[in-house]
Amino acid sequence: MDDGEPADGGRRPWVVGVSGASGTPYAAAVLRGLLAAGESVDLVVSRAARLTLRDETGISFRDGHWEADLAAWLSRGAGGERDAYAPELGRVRYWSAGDLAAGPSSGSYPARGMLIVPASTASVAGVALGLSKDLLQRAAAVTLKERRPLVVVVRETPLNGPTLRQLVALDEAGAVVLPASPAFYAGAVVLQELVDFVAGRALDAAGVEHSLYRRWRGELGGAARSAGHS
Repeated sequence: MDDGEPADGGRRPWVVGVSGASGTPYAAAVLRGLLAAGESVDLVVSRAARLTLRDETGISFRDGHWEADLAAWLSRGAGGERDAYAPELGRVRYWSAGDLAAGPSSGSYPARGMLIVPASTASVAGVALGLSKDLLQRAAAVTLKERRPLVVVVRETPLNGPTLRQLVALDEAGAVVLPASPAFYAGAVVLQELVDFVAGRALDAAGVEHSLYRRWRGELGGAARSAGHS
């Protein structure tokens, strides 16, 4: 894989949309994974996501202070540990969710693709129906029409009929529907490892290299041994 930038030095970012579903640690892990891989990121945080982020972490995400707020968010572990990470944010560009004139709102903007993480049922419906009521939904619509990768990390349970039909519509439109369903074969023993598994699967779907989780090697009992339960 290349270094995430075209030869002429122009940016080709991944657009990351964070909606209002519970699961902000998933978004943080995906963002850290993209940055660790040397990828550029265009970040869109919905109004509802700001409320969820404050509820789950105590962090307020403000347009005028987004860099400091993002640094505080991404430095925190899934279990609430402060300063667990020190991500470099130089490759991040932030767009307000209400800015429908932003770069990612146009198909001519050179994005690699988009991940919506976590994806609420409201954002799923908006993208599936083509509503484009905010920049997150508009950027997703652009991603689909330009035939770029779109990964939708839906976080809701149980799922009702309308949402299931909308997820099928997204699949048929070319998106990858990736439920936030942690697996246990990777030998997770702490919360962060379960979060990183989902984030890693999202990055797998986007074709981004990472080392966020232990991959299946065809060896029964490997997870237990790696977790020290042998």
